[in-house]
Amino acid sequence: MIDLSTLKRDFSLLRDRLGHTQDYLDPAALNAKIHDLEHTAAQPDFWNDQATAQVTLQQLTEAKDALNQLQQWQQTIEHVETALELLELEPDEGLVTEATTLLKELDAQLSRWELEQLLSGPYDKNNAILTINAGAGGTDAQDWAEMLLRMYTRWAERHGYQTHLAELSEGEEAGIKSATLEIRGRYAYGYLRSEKGTHRLVRISPFNANGKRQTSFAGVDVMPELDQSVTVEIPESDLEITTSRSGGKGGQNVNKVETAVRIVHKPTGLAVRCTQERSQLQNKEKALAILKAKLLVIAQEQKAKEIADIRGDAVEAAWGNQIRNYVFHPYQLVKDLRTEVETTAIQEVMDGDLDPFIQAYLRQQTEEVS
Repeated sequence: MIDLSTLKRDFSLLRDRLGHTQDYLDPAALNAKIHDLEHTAAQPDFWNDQATAQVTLQQLTEAKDALNQLQQWQQTIEHVETALELLELEPDEGLVTEATTLLKELDAQLSRWELEQLLSGPYDKNNAILTINAGAGGTDAQDWAEMLLRMYTRWAERHGYQTHLAELSEGEEAGIKSATLEIRGRYAYGYLRSEKGTHRLVRISPFNANGKRQTSFAGVDVMPELDQSVTVEIPESDLEITTSRSGGKGGQNVNKVETAVRIVHKPTGLAVRCTQERSQLQNKEKALAILKAKLLVIAQEQKAKEIADIRGDAVEAAWGNQIRNYVFHPYQLVKDLRTEVETTAIQEVMDGDLDPFIQAYLRQQTEEVS
């Protein structure tokens, strides 16, 4: 026997949610915005200022995407409404399954959209540059840093983001000393900024012959990738630029020419290294872009008027500074110390299932601001 009461209730709730979403987005206003932006893009001198043109095209794409998404959601609601009318006339298990699946998908899509409304920072929509550094714990910490690199790569894959490894420094015995991962996709920075901080691992060390428990740390830093419309002026005299051989495994230029570039911002001591591009010039440009993003984000977080003040943002990856604990032994638990969110599904987390932690952090930040 088919029970339509639950299906009708879910349909009613989602229809109301979609109504609120439509009121918020205002399709008429979106259509007007699209018309104005298309008119601007059609002007003969549109590409004279390429940076402004790119921003305009991005705004146009976002407005069109929002309108298309609204239309798809409305079509889903209409489809389920028709299914309910047919089910009133004649029970059909297949139709019930189809309608239930559509409502679940709509619920997930609306939930994701509602979460994105919490990402209101000036760079939340940007690509992310995520840097991982091994902290206290020796070889175990370097192995832990490599595990985190895999975790964030898997998270990006789950969300359809593209990744590019900009820098990798391998450990002497195992793991990595550091890595810089570029994650490209809408809202990548907005989501991943919650991951900035020290991550603590507790496990039986595979590098300890006596099988003792080991605690190790790794630091994660996250910056937005800046577009051409954002400028950060850094005097050449404030930079110390050195080159070296990239090292590591493989590659045409590895261990042959000095393609790796390291840039130190002397007033603050911040350092960036880029090794993965083919030429020294490409690595220098990439390292400089990452350094500018670091300076911008830290200055914004501390609202510093003087760039020298940003050094206080650096936090040592060691005891007492962690934002999240990953315990593999004597029990299995991942716990975020800021939001108190925890899970025993540690393998799922290491495979990139970070959304519960990210969502809780974003909601907490929104509540604190309001």
